[in-house]
Amino acid sequence: MSNSKTLVLVDGSSYLYRAFHAMPDLRAVPGDPASAATGAIRGMINMMQALRKDVTADYAVCVFDASGPTFRDALYTDYKAQRAPMPDDLRSQIEPIHEVVKMLGWKVLAVPGVEADDVIATLARLASEQGIDVVVSSGDKDLSQLVNERITIIDTMNGKKRDVAGVTAEFGVPPALMIDYQALVGDAVDNVPGVAKVGPKTASKWLLEHGSLDQLIANAGDIKGVAGQNLRDAIASGQLALSRQLVTMKTDCELGEYVVGLPALESITLAEPDGAALLPFYEKFGFKGLARTLGSAVAQPAAAAPTAAGGQEDLFGAEDAITTEIAVLAQHRDVVYETLLTEAELDRWIAKIDAAELTAIDTETTSLDEQLARIVGISFSVDVGSAAYVPVAHDGPDAPEQLPVELVLAKLKPWLEDESRKKLGQHIKYDRHVFANHGIDVRGYQHDTMLESYVLEVHKPHGLSSLADRHTGRSGITYEDLCGKGAKQIPFSQVPVEKAAAYSCEDSDQTLDVHRVLWPQLEASDRLRGIYELEMQTSEVLFRIERNGVLIDAAELARQSNDLGQRIVQLENEAYEIAGQPFNLSSPKQLGEIFFDKLGMPVVKKTATGARSTDEEVLEKLAEDYPLPAKLLEHRSLSKLKGTYTDKLALLADPGNGRVHTHYAQAVAVTGRLSSNDPNLQNIPVRTAEGRRVREAFIAPEGRVIASADYSQIELRIMAHISGDESLLRAFHDGIDVHRATASEVFGVPVDQVSSEQRRYAKVINFGLIYGMSSFGLAKNLGIETKAAAAYIDRYFQRYPGVKQYMDETKLQAKSQGYVETVFGRRLYLPEINSPNGPRRSGAERAAINAPMQGTAADLIKMAMVAVQKELDARKPDVLMIMQVHDELVFELPQSEIEWVRTEVPRMMADIAELKVPLLAEVGFGPNWEKAH
Repeated sequence: MSNSKTLVLVDGSSYLYRAFHAMPDLRAVPGDPASAATGAIRGMINMMQALRKDVTADYAVCVFDASGPTFRDALYTDYKAQRAPMPDDLRSQIEPIHEVVKMLGWKVLAVPGVEADDVIATLARLASEQGIDVVVSSGDKDLSQLVNERITIIDTMNGKKRDVAGVTAEFGVPPALMIDYQALVGDAVDNVPGVAKVGPKTASKWLLEHGSLDQLIANAGDIKGVAGQNLRDAIASGQLALSRQLVTMKTDCELGEYVVGLPALESITLAEPDGAALLPFYEKFGFKGLARTLGSAVAQPAAAAPTAAGGQEDLFGAEDAITTEIAVLAQHRDVVYETLLTEAELDRWIAKIDAAELTAIDTETTSLDEQLARIVGISFSVDVGSAAYVPVAHDGPDAPEQLPVELVLAKLKPWLEDESRKKLGQHIKYDRHVFANHGIDVRGYQHDTMLESYVLEVHKPHGLSSLADRHTGRSGITYEDLCGKGAKQIPFSQVPVEKAAAYSCEDSDQTLDVHRVLWPQLEASDRLRGIYELEMQTSEVLFRIERNGVLIDAAELARQSNDLGQRIVQLENEAYEIAGQPFNLSSPKQLGEIFFDKLGMPVVKKTATGARSTDEEVLEKLAEDYPLPAKLLEHRSLSKLKGTYTDKLALLADPGNGRVHTHYAQAVAVTGRLSSNDPNLQNIPVRTAEGRRVREAFIAPEGRVIASADYSQIELRIMAHISGDESLLRAFHDGIDVHRATASEVFGVPVDQVSSEQRRYAKVINFGLIYGMSSFGLAKNLGIETKAAAAYIDRYFQRYPGVKQYMDETKLQAKSQGYVETVFGRRLYLPEINSPNGPRRSGAERAAINAPMQGTAADLIKMAMVAVQKELDARKPDVLMIMQVHDELVFELPQSEIEWVRTEVPRMMADIAELKVPLLAEVGFGPNWEKAH
């Protein structure tokens, strides 16, 4: 291990852009768009603090681009010509960023006429030649050309480390060949031309074969194909030489006093932060949390979590600075929790919550099943560090006398049902059900910390313990601490009251604490706040849907189970006959012996332990040629359908009314989609006749009907809107069958001559490309050669260039900022988008393309739910919304309301947003869910 000193070089220009794009639109005066923008400053502080914590530095320089042209602009007037100008809100933060970085102890350097990369390259060379280890902190892949045994690059956004091995693994060539590699590939972002049609694979292949770019040029005449001709053209025109000049970093910049190795070396020693200068700076820009932390030794003890901008979480991976900041506060915080056992004590707290601006409320219950749960106790908090618990149903051996639940709820009901009394909770939909079970319709919920987190940081856990730890530095009592685990777990009602009070009060207290950190971030961004408000409104509608439930025909399910059971037995016997013996259809070992030893089927793949695989993918492949795997696939499918739905649905129904009440999980899917469980309505396999038949068991009561309103081709319409592709837009505006239109474009035939097979191919291509399907995946899906599938995709992109441009730009944007957005501003984070792991990175790239469409579709259906429910409340209270599945809303209504629903519901769904293409919703009716399609 090296004992040398370490120089840390920060690519400040890369940092500040990341900070600007990752943080919300923070302002010095929260909520005032006219006040100074501060998001990039706050993000920069986070990142510099986190880097200092994670990397030991003896010397440190933060390097920024200087204003004005560089030598590359003189070489090539189109250099970086395609880059958008710096946003004004970022430009205004440059000077204070330079200022605060210096206060944090770092030397700041910006050299006119060259780029930050050149300054970094010069410092790195000089330091490494003096025997100093160099760590460069940047997300810029171009700096990889600097890497050697002493110079390493780290990316703070995703934890990636580029040492010699890392660069070689990522790019296919060692760092010594990176300049040659970059010259060949070019750079679309900086407008470096490179060689036409030469991508990373070709460049690395050529360089490894020839050893260098110079050797490749010397042997250019031997390179075959179009790429070879393009190489020779680039050499002859001087384009390749220019590209090499543009990508080569200067390592001899004039740095004056910063020349490493001279006595001035000590001038770049990492200094301690200048607290005296930082405190007024933090106060000036509204960083109250940072100011409190810095001044905690002399200022008042912090009794509340950071507000406004102070407490913003670093959304790009440097959140440790914030966590540390608030952990310091938590150490000084004293909590006062009360247990209310008398009517007078309860009245005192009712007066307190009645006068409070915002009250956090939490229930402790008998069950996690929200339809069955009854209240054991209730807690409140109106100030961080202060809370009260009202036990009402503790029945342990040492339980004290408690206020009757009827008395407590009667006293609380006016406040709970008062819309003007603002309330806060963690997963408020659950608590709303609990109170509804006691006949109380809670009104006035303003905030839900689970949903605040879901909007701000969808890729992270949203449980209260995680939120408290992440945003306030506080840990707490767990449910298992109180009740135990497994068979020995006791009900909450038997937990000693004093322990239950500490636990419940802590939940309310921490909910309020977390809210005071998260809400300012939402307030600071109009788009994120809009998504949060949509989620809050959706929570209310989902509560209504869950309360309504849907009637189940138990007799019909019993018939289906019987039919499925007979078919499953029949399939088992047919499988035995083909195999020539009985066997366990679920045993991989027995399947392997019969498939490969007895019947001689080919081994498709092996497991990690070397065993012959018989998983689903293998069965599907073998089923193309052999009957036994096909029988097994059908057997598995029907067994799952029977066990999951036809056997189970009736058991999930409420015995009192025969209705099933699914639970909609709102803060699970990263795209914003809803999921459901007990039962899972999203996964009924409706592509099979047996699966569709399950929907026949979802019925309307006598005298009523089921209506199903569904968006038509919603994700394709969103693709047309987002990509702006003229051909797609025209197809939707003209009302043409978009799959037929695609087939016409791809196969080069008139629309009216498209065959059903061509339309089927086009449909697979349309939806496949939305999900980032490769030529291999398309070939597998269509049962054609990969080469033919690749040709279809190429032809598709030729006909729909806007789609290709959207996909390329979206991937670049995702790699740059770590997330993509829906049309309405929902952020969809992609933690693996810059992963060195190829499959993970590819998966994230596919998600980057698809997530804006899935997310926008999720936004639209939620907007539709909210609008339709509002209209039902106002005009049609007898029409019940009973399910939401994918892009579909399901209703139960009287016969007399069919015409109104037929006309008004599709209209409201279509008018919910104005896109570049018309939205279309269709509605059907029937005695059950299946017939309504």
